[in-house]
Amino acid sequence: MDQNREHPAREAKRQSACQDAGTVYDELLVTMIWSGDRQAAQRLAARWQPRLLRTARRLLGDREQARSAVQESWLSIMRGIHSLRDPAKFAPWAFGILHRRCSDTIRSNQRGRAHLSDDAEIEGITESRDDDGIAIRQAFALLSPDHRIAAQLFFVEGLTLAEIAEVAAVPTGTVKSRLFHARQHLKAALTGDDT
Repeated sequence: MDQNREHPAREAKRQSACQDAGTVYDELLVTMIWSGDRQAAQRLAARWQPRLLRTARRLLGDREQARSAVQESWLSIMRGIHSLRDPAKFAPWAFGILHRRCSDTIRSNQRGRAHLSDDAEIEGITESRDDDGIAIRQAFALLSPDHRIAAQLFFVEGLTLAEIAEVAAVPTGTVKSRLFHARQHLKAALTGDDT
């Protein structure tokens, strides 16, 4: 084993500790915003807008629509932050707002024009020069919107099953099923195995 690499269990524990620290920091920022601290709102935006943008781009497949969805979502987040009852629930609450905004955009796109071809959708997502990154983006683009949001929030954003259920407004069992099918589709797309 490479001596420079951490043991997988230690790596997972370190990542979990970092996520916990990030969650606590987000909670602190939310409570500071509640007390009127404008700098806390700016810090929260700096932490969260890139994550929201990454997720919106994955869901919408279009950079400009993703930016617009994030801007509108962030305005809704800031307008409604005082209605958030538990600062520890900021992540699923924020992703829920973004999910609804992206769903509205998808519905609007479907009403306004014919469905994009798979090739056009993939072209909008494949911007990385990294072959593995391109393959992963293409595989995600082929998932249904429900499977894509579940996979994005679980694998990329690190949300728990319960938090994803809250974002998508579905039971936890539905999230488990969506992740199972997303994992199967991603594996098939990345390995070329259609079985």
